[in-house]
Amino acid sequence: MGNVERCDKTLPTNEMMFHVRRDAVLRARFASDLEGLAREFKLSRAEYEALRDKDPRRMMDLGVHQYYVPQILRLFFGAAHNSNASAALECYRRAYPEETAQAMALQERLERSR
Repeated sequence: MGNVERCDKTLPTNEMMFHVRRDAVLRARFASDLEGLAREFKLSRAEYEALRDKDPRRMMDLGVHQYYVPQILRLFFGAAHNSNASAALECYRRAYPEETAQAMALQERLERSR
């Protein structure tokens, strides 16, 4: 999944998220006018569409820093109710079906061994 070596430090999405996570006005715009905010930060169409579609695999393939991807999903879905049934996890499950299945199986084995 995430890999810091694949991060593109010049990617406009990374710059945008640096500012959005620190600024309440930008966070509100992220929720209400993502397309306008993407234009303002000069995101490519592919970057905007990956955000709009809430697709963590495409985000990381484009070079979005792995630290920002969960933050982006929290902006869409909130931080409450983070569980194995959360909307954010469902995004990862769709993007990384094999990896998610392996992680869930490991979690189940660990819980049974307690």
